[in-house]
Amino acid sequence: MIKVSVLYPNNPGVRFDLDYYCQQHMAIVRQCLGAACKGIAVDKGLASAEPNSRAPFFAMGHLYFDSLESFQQSFGPHAERIMGDLPNFTDSQPLVQISEVLLAP
Repeated sequence: MIKVSVLYPNNPGVRFDLDYYCQQHMAIVRQCLGAACKGIAVDKGLASAEPNSRAPFFAMGHLYFDSLESFQQSFGPHAERIMGDLPNFTDSQPLVQISEVLLAP
């Protein structure tokens, strides 16, 4: 299984509308990626390892696929629409990591 993680840095002054991200943006993502996307998860950052410190990421979105090829084939045709929605909820520059899931809950 492949996990595509999109991490939104929690820099000072960053704008991030978590409600829009969860309700609107992820609905667009689900619609665009269809059955190729096996699951979606969203994490909200709470803190860092140091007490009273800000989380390094405001939020993280995770998308699950059977394979890297499945992700690429489903995302490619919709990349412009999905990425074009970012200004509606954030001014943060996301980081993307694609991983192979070795252990899962």
